[in-house]
Amino acid sequence: MHHFVWDIDPILLSFGPFHIYWYGLLFATAIISGLEFMKRVYKLEGKDESTIEPLFIYAVIGIVIGARLGHCLFYDPDYYLAHPMKIFAVWEGGLASHGGGLGVLIALYLGCKKYKVDFMWLIDRLVIPTALFGFFVRMGNFMNSEILGKPTDVPWAIVFSRVDMLPRHPAQLYEAFSYLIIFFILTYIYVKQRKNLKEGFIFGLFLVLIFSVRFIVEFYKVRQADYSLDIGLTTGQLLSIPFLLLGIGFIIWSRKK
Repeated sequence: MHHFVWDIDPILLSFGPFHIYWYGLLFATAIISGLEFMKRVYKLEGKDESTIEPLFIYAVIGIVIGARLGHCLFYDPDYYLAHPMKIFAVWEGGLASHGGGLGVLIALYLGCKKYKVDFMWLIDRLVIPTALFGFFVRMGNFMNSEILGKPTDVPWAIVFSRVDMLPRHPAQLYEAFSYLIIFFILTYIYVKQRKNLKEGFIFGLFLVLIFSVRFIVEFYKVRQADYSLDIGLTTGQLLSIPFLLLGIGFIIWSRKK
């Protein structure tokens, strides 16, 4: 069986020693899309727009720092504890979505206290473009031929020739398009039910949907952690369980309210 061969160069454009990477372009697109989405939300709900950009800076810093520390401590702790300065080498790759999730929540909590913005109001809305953010990031991983799926012979398998010649599950695409669908679902709920939604519901639903997808797709991924677990679950699945439970808790809490 012939499979689609993926051999795109991760570098989009080069100007002498300077390079523009697909991943960087898609990451920047994700940030700009999220910012524009939140601007529309603020206008729609008549909120003070002066807090959008500083809080968004908090969010981006929280995502990057959290995702980097999450990768270093959750997936390869032995190496980074032995070489702590490598933690700062973000250009070498390595961002973990679970760490990014924790990082952005902490950063936004601090930002909301500073700018006197309702924390739950904000994250109930910010999680919507966050799903879109996940789509762009996973497409960046696809362009980089990273976060690979397990070898398979299914008709839609892809050969990532920059890595090897094995047909694999396109795990990045499984996640990317699942996140895109979740973005549209959350947007639809927000637009249609905004005035009737209970506080915490969209945030809880986001956590349940996103981390259910993450838990399922992990079955099709190559092991990412630098250590093995003897319990039948990957590190990514174990890290997803607390977020899933938190999401269920928020949905129940919002319904009771």
